[in-house]
Amino acid sequence: MELHSLFLFAILAGIFLPAPVDSAYVAYNTSSGIVPGKINVHLVPHSHDDVGWLKTVDQYYAGANNSIRGACVQNVLDSVISALLDDSNRRFIYVEMAFFERWWRQQSDVLKAKVKRLVDSGQLEFINGGMCMHDEATPHYIDLIDQTTLGHRFILDEFGKKPRVGWQIDPFGHSAVQGYLLGAELGFDSLFFARIDYQDRAKRISTKTLEVIWKASRSLGSSSQIFTGIFPVHYEPPDGFNFEINDVSDPIQDDPLLFDYNVRQRVNDFVAAALAQANVTRTNHIMWTMGTDFRYQYAVSWFRQMDKFIHYVNLDGRVNALYSTPSIYTDAIFAAKEKWPLKTGDFFPYADRENAYWTGYFTSRPGFKGYVRSLSGYYLAARQLEFFKGRYSTGPNTDALADALALAQHHDAVSGTQRQHVAADYALRLSIGHKEAEKVVASSLAALTSSRLKSTQMDSNPEFQQCPLLNISYCPPSEANFTNGKSLVIIAYNSLGWKREDVIRIPVSSENLVVRDSAGKEIESQLLPISNISLLTTEYLVKAYLGISASGSARYWLAFSVSVPPLGFSTYTVSSSKSTGSESRSFVSTVYTSEEGSVENLEVGQGDLKLLYSANEGRLTHYANKRNLVTELPELSYSYYTGYNGTDRVFQASGAYVFRPNGTFPIEPKGQVPLAVIRGPLLDEVHQQLNAWLYQVTRVYKDKEHAEVEFTIGPIPVDDGYGKEIVTKISTALSSNKTFYTDSNGRDFIKRIRDYRADWDLDVHQPVAGNYYPINLGIYLADETRELSVLVDRAVGGSSLVDGQIELMLHRRLINDDTRGVGEALNETVCVLDDCKGLMVRGKFYFRIDPLGEGAKWRRTLGQEIYSPPLLAFSEEEEGYNWKSSRTTTFSAMDQSYSLPNNIAVITLQELQSGKVLLRLAHLYEAGEDKDYSVVSGVELKKLFSGKKIKKVTEMTLSGNQERKKMEKSRLEWKVEDEDEEKVVRGGGVDPVKLVVELAPMEIRTFIIDFDYLSSHGDSDIHHRL
Repeated sequence: MELHSLFLFAILAGIFLPAPVDSAYVAYNTSSGIVPGKINVHLVPHSHDDVGWLKTVDQYYAGANNSIRGACVQNVLDSVISALLDDSNRRFIYVEMAFFERWWRQQSDVLKAKVKRLVDSGQLEFINGGMCMHDEATPHYIDLIDQTTLGHRFILDEFGKKPRVGWQIDPFGHSAVQGYLLGAELGFDSLFFARIDYQDRAKRISTKTLEVIWKASRSLGSSSQIFTGIFPVHYEPPDGFNFEINDVSDPIQDDPLLFDYNVRQRVNDFVAAALAQANVTRTNHIMWTMGTDFRYQYAVSWFRQMDKFIHYVNLDGRVNALYSTPSIYTDAIFAAKEKWPLKTGDFFPYADRENAYWTGYFTSRPGFKGYVRSLSGYYLAARQLEFFKGRYSTGPNTDALADALALAQHHDAVSGTQRQHVAADYALRLSIGHKEAEKVVASSLAALTSSRLKSTQMDSNPEFQQCPLLNISYCPPSEANFTNGKSLVIIAYNSLGWKREDVIRIPVSSENLVVRDSAGKEIESQLLPISNISLLTTEYLVKAYLGISASGSARYWLAFSVSVPPLGFSTYTVSSSKSTGSESRSFVSTVYTSEEGSVENLEVGQGDLKLLYSANEGRLTHYANKRNLVTELPELSYSYYTGYNGTDRVFQASGAYVFRPNGTFPIEPKGQVPLAVIRGPLLDEVHQQLNAWLYQVTRVYKDKEHAEVEFTIGPIPVDDGYGKEIVTKISTALSSNKTFYTDSNGRDFIKRIRDYRADWDLDVHQPVAGNYYPINLGIYLADETRELSVLVDRAVGGSSLVDGQIELMLHRRLINDDTRGVGEALNETVCVLDDCKGLMVRGKFYFRIDPLGEGAKWRRTLGQEIYSPPLLAFSEEEEGYNWKSSRTTTFSAMDQSYSLPNNIAVITLQELQSGKVLLRLAHLYEAGEDKDYSVVSGVELKKLFSGKKIKKVTEMTLSGNQERKKMEKSRLEWKVEDEDEEKVVRGGGVDPVKLVVELAPMEIRTFIIDFDYLSSHGDSDIHHRL
């Protein structure tokens, strides 16, 4: 029986065996280009390499910690370069210069020469070209420019190339600033990305509007629009065409001796997928993104299959397949001479399904977001000071901070969507960079203050200390005891282009103090007691982060007014008062608590702004500005959302990315809320302990017309099994009609309408999370007579869910992962030894009510001041030493009679390694935003650079990698459907004699400046070249 069965099987097998054929080498023809009249499938090989997410940037690069994920970028680049050298028709694009620069440094000169040939031939093309693929919701626009400039400079220096295509395929929504500023203003001809709202994508697929002209700036209009392509599904290949060595897609098996020979089937699969995508596009060109996260670690497995597909698909002839890049695709699309639909606004918020709005990350890791923002402003100031002193080829510089900040802009860094150990790695890099930059600042200030000294006295340069932990009331140099005759010297540096009047506060241990200004004149100062919660917080956090005990000597905040010239500093000294009279020492604030008396209402504010509090209820009841006659009955409250405790994508949880609330609960203290009101000549404070983990201080400054609210939140309790997301609400009677405005990366304000999208009919599933937007600068709303504005000190999420009310999410602590890949709950803790508690966050927001049309001046001016606070440095003056007579006590790099117009800011002033200077000037207002400041303004470079002779001024693109004139001549001019004629205003050319730069609303202009240092003069020029 068994022999009979075997014999029958052999006969049947013989019937179905193919005729004898040869198995031979096949020379695959991969040389195809674009074929007119056919569907052209552009195969774009790429690997999306996060510079940190589940693993640190180092671990991803080296392939370490592979128990988390088997990813090694070094292998990707080694493997890809080898595969490209094997076949001159193959192509590959690369994006993240933070990785490529590391790899490049380790290569031999022989291999570098080969790679340069690959770049010159177009086989290897750099796309986007920043150090990372930055987030678009939570970074500040200056950080976006800086990180892109670093990457573009590397590409230009090493390869002489300029990226011309944007590639933001993974960020979770897309900002207007990305479209016009980090796109068109860089000289890019196109921009491509994947993630848009699932409802938006469905509409665009059905109407063939996945490819558009994006006019993202109302002010710059068509002069800054860009062709934008949105992928039909994601940034992966179509299903069935992934070919990493462990992927499950069927390879082409073209050896006729193989039982699974499948050339015809796979060609049919390819053609079917191509036709399906062609049905949702407007031309005969489609792009396949051949790769995804950390692919091409064994590049041959991809290229072998693409070689075969190109060869056999083109033999089939129904469609044409080719190796391509986004640049080739862009040129092909442009050549089609199609008219494209117009897109305005932005692409926020993003949801990938009905209960999954990615709006939680707008606030995730608020401590880290605050750290990034504070160091961003510090880096701007440090680069200015580095230029004033002169950049040396050796010694400390700002490069480490630049690199760390660049990494921090990654879409899984400042976004707060990385794993905890990766967040710690980013923070460590920032700290190291900050320490190095502190040395630059200290040495620069020492040189600038010593410019009066003779060369023989230069060894007596002062030592300057800085206090990066001032936000938690910790500053050792200011807490010293001044009874031994020593004085504290404070240098306040102003990185803004206009004179600054402000109040600074430092912790001190004594109350018998006097403050003197740069001229030695005593000035008014005020002592405010440091609250017990601040003292406890300081002790805990100093021990946690520094590993030491705080001195505990600080008892007061010393507040005093400073006046600092533009791009300059003023000097202040604090010393013990030798007089017993109260008139010659700091005013000790009066303290009143609601428990002490029966007063029903408490008024605070020494100037035009008055706030009235109910002593019994412990809440704000009245707002009045006697200058502009605005009055309101506002309410400032807190509440929390409980995070939905889902475990998968059907029962969606709140997590690092996703905000899905499951109920809202007001934070209402039990019983009366005790108020502590602290009054003085410079400012008043109202302290409120709202519950065991929420403390609020509201400040009103005498010479300011806004309220400053400082909050301390945490540890957020989760022992009840629910994560919590803490929000504050500022409520008024304004009839805002569902409309409010949020900024785009600190630049343009975008109009928002609750439960509405301009591009499609919104199906509302999440009325809270679906109306949240990213906020970097501020949010405002208005009615027919007034406007309410709120500004922030870091990236947060916010909305207006009720007319007249603004809501900000300030902190979040969650106990579930939201199943978007990070695999970890957003549950940040701080540990001292083995004692771990939930993260405590301290931050600020600011609010003000203005007559309609008058709020923009405050938003733009204070917004700049929040981003660039006075940089403080501390030194000592020994008894008997006269700092004022021997050192420079006030300095400005600008002409003494000059300051920038109030609508212009210096956002970059940096000496490059070449000795040339990179200058960026930004207009702060949009067209029509303000009746006085939404106008073309000029900057006089001769007065900006007082004492320096300018040899040449060259206008560049935003990243400084090419002359703007050349870029504008080569830029593609796209056709737009139903395009209306518009008048776009731009600043004119720079006259080489007058040297005046004009800026139109929302314009940023970038220049490379050559100075003639031999002809420069004046104290402000202290460059010494090596």
